[in-house]
Amino acid sequence: MSIRSFTEKTLAAEVFGRMKRTPDARLKQVMGSFIRHLHAFVREVRPTPEELDRGIRFLTEIGHWCDDKRQEYVLLSDTTGVTMLVDFINHGKLGNATESTVLGPFFVEGAPEMPMGADIAQPGTPGAPCMVTGSVADMKGRPVAGARMDVWEAQGDGFYDVQKPGGLNVRARFRTGADGKYRFRCVKPVSYPLPHDGPVGKLLEATGRHPMRPGHLHFKIAAPGCETLVTHLFAKGDRYLDSDAVFGVKPSLVVDFRRRRGGEYAAHFDFVLKPARKTALRRKR
Repeated sequence: MSIRSFTEKTLAAEVFGRMKRTPDARLKQVMGSFIRHLHAFVREVRPTPEELDRGIRFLTEIGHWCDDKRQEYVLLSDTTGVTMLVDFINHGKLGNATESTVLGPFFVEGAPEMPMGADIAQPGTPGAPCMVTGSVADMKGRPVAGARMDVWEAQGDGFYDVQKPGGLNVRARFRTGADGKYRFRCVKPVSYPLPHDGPVGKLLEATGRHPMRPGHLHFKIAAPGCETLVTHLFAKGDRYLDSDAVFGVKPSLVVDFRRRRGGEYAAHFDFVLKPARKTALRRKR
């Protein structure tokens, strides 16, 4: 039996060579690229064994911080720009369609369905009252009836309901009528810090970055014949618009939340949905 000799420059090819029988072509492509770039990174940085151990312990700690209410790996992906890069690749700008952005770690399936015009904030919820109105249409301007609109946001104290006791709050599901219009009450979005008491927060601090997100409302809109839209509406004038910790701000999604008489705020935005994709995204094989 002959044993091949390899070096730091040929080791990546050796690793990938042992995957040549991978039956899934996409997995083979992904792992091949991952190994190639990972080895190139290691050759460039040339870490010490102690630094490798520190990196492994960092990733291990991230796993320990994950549970049903906290997803530290999502925070890592978001704060390194990976989530937005995947968004750009898969949901690039198309004509007059509303642009997408990150889902975030606080989406919850099964939000309560409410009638149009309802207040999604329970009595006593911190924050200034706000009315949000608009419409959902396709790229030809036709109203989208029956669109399922999930809405959620942080409360006025900067915390989401899943970060506090008391159950679901300031999140709901609506369905558009024949005119495609929507309206609901909530609280005015405020800027808030990402959870930064864990390893990702320590990394942000070590690299001289803040954990803040500008104030925003989350939307997830799905309708037959349309591509599901995941996006935010950002509050115009927020000090963190140009330094969002997760790189999620797009100028087209910045909205003026105007203060009206009586202290209530109001915002209006018309969503435009892309048509559903007829074929899966083509990938290199």
